Amino acid sequence: MFSKVKTPCYIIDEGKLIHNLEILKGVQERTGCKILLAQKAFSCYHLYGLIGEYLSGTAFSGLFEARLGFEEMGKENHVFCAGYCESEIDEIISYCGHIIFNSFSQLDRYRERVLNAGKKIGLRINPECSTQEGHEIYDPCSPKSRLGITDRNFDRNNLYGVSGLHFHTLCEQDSDDLEKTLDAVEEKFGDILKNMEWINFGGGHHITRDGYDIPRLERCIKRMQEKYGLEVYLEPGEAIALNAGYLVTEVLDVIQNDMPIAILDCSAACHMPDVLEMPYRPPLKNSGSPNEKEYTYRLGSQTCLAGDIIGEYSFDRQLEIGDRLVFEDMAIYSMVKNNTFNGMPLPSILLLKTDGKIKALRSFGYEDFRERL
Repeated sequence: MFSKVKTPCYIIDEGKLIHNLEILKGVQERTGCKILLAQKAFSCYHLYGLIGEYLSGTAFSGLFEARLGFEEMGKENHVFCAGYCESEIDEIISYCGHIIFNSFSQLDRYRERVLNAGKKIGLRINPECSTQEGHEIYDPCSPKSRLGITDRNFDRNNLYGVSGLHFHTLCEQDSDDLEKTLDAVEEKFGDILKNMEWINFGGGHHITRDGYDIPRLERCIKRMQEKYGLEVYLEPGEAIALNAGYLVTEVLDVIQNDMPIAILDCSAACHMPDVLEMPYRPPLKNSGSPNEKEYTYRLGSQTCLAGDIIGEYSFDRQLEIGDRLVFEDMAIYSMVKNNTFNGMPLPSILLLKTDGKIKALRSFGYEDFRERL
């Protein structure tokens, strides 16, 4: 299969996507919570019909995502934005059932518009409980965070029209960290929760990862339901399409400079930006860690960016021009973050159906690069 497609290309694995959705549907059925697709991680709307058969709706952070979720899935829509634009807020409200504000100033500015539209208002809180290590860029509880209202800045006399609270503190984490976060939420905002209708646990829950403690997650959900009578929402992104995609690339050249370096027709900077941002070493099919197998290579791009390096991997045999390499777990974040730096083409998007057939979802060309600017 991988040898027949035109590279570079993303391939979404429908079977693995369904596997994840079945797990999430089970959590919903056993607890009565509602799970939303966080579109920031996966916005391939061709699959929204399928996802909507399992999940309760979508979550997003801006106008275009709001419209996409409304038009392509048409179920519950929840929006959080650090700051809404005056020119966009009315259209956003028209697409959403739940509008979550990041500050009391934004609440005061737009409250009446939301209430007049018959929509629900939430506030994002910051429980100031960091459970991450080494990833401040993804930690909303880091010092001086712009995301969420802290307890000392929370105006308990200004909650007219507010029916729910939202927090998002996790990133690729297990439910023990959620449990710890809930302790902090209750400690700082328990007096508020008893007057709310719903709570949103945000995202970062790696529910579909092997070994994730689902029973503990379900206890956390039931804790909020039973103690405060709250409707519970979760909005994971990665968990929906975790391990459900590939990026197929071809070896263009092999050069030497202290070690063998393979030049690929894909790019970390353009096609898998988290490799450079996080940093992150993507899994590569049939490879090993450096020196684990007989032949170790540094894998890099054809761009002019010196640091456009994917990483070092080892193989059972020497790489040759024309070889295909298949990076795994490429459905999440890669497609939504990709770009055309250096004029690099955007990879085509394909779907591997459960019957083994390949369906083309989207291809890109020169006009897509040209028209962005």
